[in-house]
Amino acid sequence: MLNRSGFRAAPPSLPTPSGPPMPLDVAPVEMVAVGEGGAEVRSDWLAIEEPLEIRARGPGQKVVSVAVTMRTPGDDPELAVGFLFTEGLIRSRDEVVSVGPCVPTKVGVACNVVAVVLSRPFDGDSLKRNFFATSSCGVCGKATLEQVAVRCDRVAAGPVVGRSVIVGLPETLRRVQSAFDRTGGLHAAGLFDVEGQAIAVREDVGRHNAVDKLVGRAFLDGELPLSGRILLVSGRTSFEILQKAAVAGVPIVCAVSAPSSLAVSVADRLGITLIGFLRGPRFNVYTHPDRIDVS
Repeated sequence: MLNRSGFRAAPPSLPTPSGPPMPLDVAPVEMVAVGEGGAEVRSDWLAIEEPLEIRARGPGQKVVSVAVTMRTPGDDPELAVGFLFTEGLIRSRDEVVSVGPCVPTKVGVACNVVAVVLSRPFDGDSLKRNFFATSSCGVCGKATLEQVAVRCDRVAAGPVVGRSVIVGLPETLRRVQSAFDRTGGLHAAGLFDVEGQAIAVREDVGRHNAVDKLVGRAFLDGELPLSGRILLVSGRTSFEILQKAAVAGVPIVCAVSAPSSLAVSVADRLGITLIGFLRGPRFNVYTHPDRIDVS
């Protein structure tokens, strides 16, 4: 049967409003699929992108709006504390009294504000010192590298990992990307042990948000530094990803695509083994190859 636009309509395949609650990380959409056999109206899933405002306050202080980031709803408290930690605004688990989202007004509707309550005064002026230019705006250089070096130490020696473990990471990550299966539009970041077992995986429209969610979970669980872990990110590695990995103490960072030049500089300077183009049996090691057993 054709609709008024002349396209062949497919039967509905998405939950109706009376069905189960809609997952917060995806949204249904109707689109026109065009192929060799013509065009038809189909249902599809899209990754949700919404703003998250991160707020913080100390004892007796008014709440301060720290940042607004575009993210996929889910694991918002982890994202908030991970962001504050990797940006150098909090240092230890003891500083966090509570972290939580606002109360949603409707079932299935995401809340876009998270407040972090601290045990010590929050220095709002430090925001100006910590949010410097990144590769997203095309302004990076020596000052950026120096500021990262001040904010975190060189990572620990870490483990030596076999080639077979490294090449198996992308498939393991892919198997647990639940939202990616529905949308094809989310980045993922995964933490693995030295045997290649997935410890935690997070998805988001922003790969840096996915990393912050992982770091935030480890921060809340008291598992930092991540000196015995491997970080794998879908897509490329930028300065921002390496900066967050360095603050969290991750010794090995892998990606299925290319690193930027500044990512390589940060990895080299802070002692991180950086692997790129991890596809099938092949990969490139850009810095500190001594942690990889290629035999």
